[in-house]
Amino acid sequence: MRPGSAYDSFADPYCYKGSFVLKNRAGLRDAALLEAFELEMTALRAEEPLPGGRFGSRHYRAIHRHLFQDVYRWAGRYRTVRTAKDGATFCYPEHIAEQMEILFARLISGPLSGGADRAAFVAAAARFIGELNAIHPFREGNGRTQLTFLFLVGERAGHPFDMAAIRPKRMLAAAIGSFYGDLSALEEEIGWICR
Repeated sequence: MRPGSAYDSFADPYCYKGSFVLKNRAGLRDAALLEAFELEMTALRAEEPLPGGRFGSRHYRAIHRHLFQDVYRWAGRYRTVRTAKDGATFCYPEHIAEQMEILFARLISGPLSGGADRAAFVAAAARFIGELNAIHPFREGNGRTQLTFLFLVGERAGHPFDMAAIRPKRMLAAAIGSFYGDLSALEEEIGWICR
């Protein structure tokens, strides 16, 4: 949790004692410096070839590990603490692995695996990302990992994304809306970047 963030407060073993700054490989104890470091490192890693895989939960964890390996020792591992944002509680850690397996089993067939028209793909992608966001498997970096994975899913399905077209504030608001069951804004944002 970062000062001024929307995450709810709790005693967090991921943070330095007496602070809301996540323990990190650089030893940074200032939230703004950590945020800048995280953005720089993940942007550099995103420019590298992304891990290949079978589009399952293991592949998803590998992408998180790839993006955040320079920042957090726990990159690629599911969180072990309960967390919430703006009063909305995410999946309890003891259920994350099971829920991830259930969700990712849907990628094997259906509109996200290929062959669907653009509208069906976008609708399925919004449902998938909405559910993935509700699970929120990692302590930090869920949004960037979701979008990176979605980029790969789009390529595989024949519906590539223009990642430069992402509207971050609108995407965040859409993700929040999806938590409460409204997928319309998320579908609109995914449709905006789907070419």
